[in-house]
Amino acid sequence: MITRIRGELVELTERSALLLVEAITYELFVPAANVAELLSKIGQPIEFYTLHYFEGQSQGSSFLPRLIGFSSERDRAFFELFTTVKGIGNRKALRALVRPFAETATAIANRDATALTEMPEIGTRSAETIIAELHGKVDIFIGEIASTIEVSMPAFSDDAITMLVQLGETKRDAKQLVKLAFDANPEIKTADQLVQSSFQIKGNR
Repeated sequence: MITRIRGELVELTERSALLLVEAITYELFVPAANVAELLSKIGQPIEFYTLHYFEGQSQGSSFLPRLIGFSSERDRAFFELFTTVKGIGNRKALRALVRPFAETATAIANRDATALTEMPEIGTRSAETIIAELHGKVDIFIGEIASTIEVSMPAFSDDAITMLVQLGETKRDAKQLVKLAFDANPEIKTADQLVQSSFQIKGNR
């Protein structure tokens, strides 16, 4: 069982990271929520906390080993808890968890089904099931992480998000683009610059 791996982050897409460990390059699936943080670390040594599982292929006749990489043990623990919900497997969770995990945990703790339905793949019934099964279990994932998220973004990021929504982006996508843009260039000083950088990142995807 592979539980932790360290190497050079050589490539990153919206769903996976390539990690060079001496002469071997590993592909790790990564939750969309971690992409913003990882974007600024390409070319640097990094350590992932991993979840190792086997994925069925060809109607279960064969299995491929898979690795999911997380930035912290806390993120891995939240993911493992999230996938205990009926109907949510690893692949669905990877696609759904586009927000920082603390935000998702907060929505669950607050019984905020509307916030959960803004996540990909999560409809009203799934949101209600998540709340029913995980409410009361997610409090440890709120707090420290949430505080880190709040201080990591500048005050004018809200203005940039509003501008992107006015230009046609969904609020969820606007938040993600702004986070990616600021992480890529923390020297940005205005909402206009943040919007421009957000569109550059969107164009490069």
